Amino acid sequence: MPEIETQPSTVRIAGSTFSLRVLAAAIILLFFYYAAGVVITVLLSILLAYFLDPAVELLERMHLPRTVGAMVMVLLLIAVLVAVGYALGTRTEDFAANWPKYSGLLRQAAGEVEGRISGLEKQVTPIEPGTSGQQPGGEHPEAVAVRSMLFRGIGSLYALFLEITFVPFLVFFMLAGKREVWHGTLQLFPASKRTQVKETLEDLREVLRDYLAGMTLLTLMVIAASSAFFWFLGLDFPVLTGIASGLLNMVPYIGAVLAWLPAFIIALAKWRTFGQFALIAGGLMTIHVLALNLVAPQLVGKRVRLNAVAITISLLFWGWVWGGMGLILAIPITAALRVICDHTESWRPIGRWLSA
Repeated sequence: MPEIETQPSTVRIAGSTFSLRVLAAAIILLFFYYAAGVVITVLLSILLAYFLDPAVELLERMHLPRTVGAMVMVLLLIAVLVAVGYALGTRTEDFAANWPKYSGLLRQAAGEVEGRISGLEKQVTPIEPGTSGQQPGGEHPEAVAVRSMLFRGIGSLYALFLEITFVPFLVFFMLAGKREVWHGTLQLFPASKRTQVKETLEDLREVLRDYLAGMTLLTLMVIAASSAFFWFLGLDFPVLTGIASGLLNMVPYIGAVLAWLPAFIIALAKWRTFGQFALIAGGLMTIHVLALNLVAPQLVGKRVRLNAVAITISLLFWGWVWGGMGLILAIPITAALRVICDHTESWRPIGRWLSA
């Protein structure tokens, strides 16, 4: 009796499983892209709930009901954000009042750079009469640019609306109903898997808490150091520029370079030589490098455990999917993925690669 070969069926089944996984990943990616406002709102709420939970637990140990403690912490968070927003608003208004001066300097600097590039290339294109600075239809190019930016910003405005209105409520409900949410999440899995899921969630909580607390302190330190550096140099709006520098520091690696731009714009009002701008770049780079290599390991700790390649790829990917918010959320999302991989047998090679 001839033997029955089963290898082709095995290959077809494996290929079908792989195709289904690729299709599922594509569907999830499309959902993340088109439902960015909803997903970002939920992720921000989860991160803030993890961040505020220790304070709520402290109030609970002081015999304050958890619901009341959650309400107190959410209201305190809103008050801090409103106070910071008001302080930034007053300084931003002062900067906006002086913006015509800076915009003129920027146009002048851009014209000089363009002229030098044209001189190097020896390709000076004359501007035809009647078309200087206007589109064929008679519309000014700045108006076209502003309109296109508004249309592209509709999605981000919608996401901002969701975050402002829904995040406080979601954070409150997550903090107040923590035990019910925790128990309900465990019930989603079979009884044999619940211990593993519980360990994963506890590890995930510790990692995200360490990251959020460490990055908050690190950002405040960079803001203080940058503001003092700009004040020492005699730049206008040192605190506002220092805040921009500190917030950009939340973006790993490229944030140290992006932080140059606000300071360069402010410095255009006083400085013109290359050495002076190199001083700003060198000072900011020193602050960010020291913060990243000396302070960050102590504050953030080694629990995040992500290698440089994984961080760079996550920044590129989530920045492409969600823009600026993707750059901010890239590290927490990747760290959470690493924790899940470490606690899943079949995904542990991926977790080892992420933390290598």
